[in-house]
Amino acid sequence: MPVTPAPLTGPRFGSYRADEVSWLLTDLSRLDLEADLAVREAAIQAGTAHYAESLPVEYQPDAAYRALFDAVLIETAPRLAEAVGIVTELVLAERGPDIVLASLARAGTPIGILMRRWARARHGIELPHYALSIVRGRGIDRVALAHLAEHHDPASVVFVDGWTGKGAIAKELTAALQEVARDGGPVFSDKLAVLADPGHSVRTFGTRDDFLIASACLNSTVSGLVSRTVLNPRILRPGQYHGAKFYAELADGDVSNRFLDTVGAAFVGVADRVAQAWPQVRDGDREVTFAGWRAVEGIARRYGIDSVNFVKPGVGEATRVLLRRVPERILVRDPDHPDLAHLAVLAAGRGVPLETVPDLPYTCVGLVRQLPGVSGEG
Repeated sequence: MPVTPAPLTGPRFGSYRADEVSWLLTDLSRLDLEADLAVREAAIQAGTAHYAESLPVEYQPDAAYRALFDAVLIETAPRLAEAVGIVTELVLAERGPDIVLASLARAGTPIGILMRRWARARHGIELPHYALSIVRGRGIDRVALAHLAEHHDPASVVFVDGWTGKGAIAKELTAALQEVARDGGPVFSDKLAVLADPGHSVRTFGTRDDFLIASACLNSTVSGLVSRTVLNPRILRPGQYHGAKFYAELADGDVSNRFLDTVGAAFVGVADRVAQAWPQVRDGDREVTFAGWRAVEGIARRYGIDSVNFVKPGVGEATRVLLRRVPERILVRDPDHPDLAHLAVLAAGRGVPLETVPDLPYTCVGLVRQLPGVSGEG
């Protein structure tokens, strides 16, 4: 007899089809959880609130930014499709066809859906796909893990995310799953699969290039209209999943399924390249060195930053800084790089300077503004 709550599915929760993802989340849509960015940042850095206890106000792009997103999506779709194909082929080769995808909400969720679509289109395999929450410093949702273990062999579960920055979530996942196993819970593999691994934090990836994943350009409107996840003990009871909101009121600006369909339409055109590339990735250098973490420590020292939590490396993480944090500046290796056009627009809109650093180990790095007298939270 199942003891965990039933998953949430679209269209009652989120704009993805019910067969594409089951959300192991608690619906908090009726609650007012959003806070002004500056107020929220001050509370987080002062240590009086954890970042997962509230939500940032959702950034709503203007017409110019939406047009830029449309152009970026069309231009980058083949590159994204190739990375999806490579990482999916690696997972199927190493874990077999009887796997369950468990994406880390929310950045991992569109990637999990694309991997599911690749497996179906290229191999005729229908992979179950769930989305669950993991929170830096607080661990993974144990109720969600219990649900997976109730319905599937834990050894078959493959965790999926969009990209790595310095590797914080990869480390969090390993530590959390080890703790669950030590406590007598189910044993899951911590072999995280991502599209891009510029931080050299995982062994299963589509590429280690730091490149633009178009789903990083927006928030919920490219992620099934679902907020980032919330873990607040004042709201959630024991036995409930971590929470999230469904922003149904933003449906007019939703491009979640357009993103999936555009990348999916490129699968046929990249199939031959994927067939050649994935064995090369499999047999190439896949050592996990956490080189990105060391690079971030160097950047923190260079700019007098107290904690690596305020340094957000990679295109995806730098975009997040501009969308939902209080940025100090954005470091860029090449200001004319095409992957940074959207960052330039976001930075200009918020009055955030772009600083060129030619020897930067990432395409770009976002620096969160460190407020005086803070705890180092970020």
